Amino acid sequence: MNKHYSGGCQCGAVAYEADLDLDQVITCNCSRCQRLGVVLAFAPRDRFALHKGAENLTEYRFNKHEIAHLFCKTCGIQSFSYGRMPDGTEIAAINVNTLEGVDPRALMPNHVDGRSI
Repeated sequence: MNKHYSGGCQCGAVAYEADLDLDQVITCNCSRCQRLGVVLAFAPRDRFALHKGAENLTEYRFNKHEIAHLFCKTCGIQSFSYGRMPDGTEIAAINVNTLEGVDPRALMPNHVDGRSI
C-alpha cells in the first residue's frame, strides 16, 4: 500500500517526496548497494518529486551505466537513483534510510542478487 513520504540527505541540501509501498522494499548485494547498505523502495517517476537540491547532486554510473546514482555533493548521502524498469517505465529508487520517520531496520526486505545480474 502506497503512502506519501518525505526524505533527503543528511545536511538538508537535498529534499524529496515520494509515494512508496514499504511492504515491497529490497536489499541488493551488487557492488554499490552492499557497500552503501541501502534498503530500496521504488516509485514511478511521476510519483517522485525532488523539491530541493538538484544543483547539489552528483551522478555516478557503473556496470551497464543504466542507473543514475545521485548523491549530495556536500554530505555524500545517496538519497535516490533514477532508472528504468525492463518495460521502459522511468522510476526512482529511494534509499529508505533517507526517509523521515521510517526505521528501515523494522522492515522485512526481499533480497535481490544484484551481483549476478
